[in-house]
Amino acid sequence: MSTFSIFLVLITIVCFLLIVVIMVQNPKGGGLSSTLAGSTQMGGVQKTTDFLDKSTWTLATILIALILLSSLSFTGSLSDTDSKIIDNTEAPAAPVQNAPAAPTPAQ
Repeated sequence: MSTFSIFLVLITIVCFLLIVVIMVQNPKGGGLSSTLAGSTQMGGVQKTTDFLDKSTWTLATILIALILLSSLSFTGSLSDTDSKIIDNTEAPAAPVQNAPAAPTPAQ
């Protein structure tokens, strides 16, 4: 397994976690925050909102770092580097023909 494949798997996992964290948040005060409003086991509503906010920023930062690192590790072995328009092979050189020398004008 190449390093690019490892980065691809990690990016996919971080994207999935980021989607889950964003979907749990609700800007209207509902969602997970309202479910834990009466409970102080998790530290209350404010702590839950802070945790979700920090985890969103952390996952987004990790995602950007993984994308940058994966672009550095990409070797391009799957990409087509040869041009289809310009052929890299050189055409055989045409044989050099000796042109007859032009006669010198008589004086």
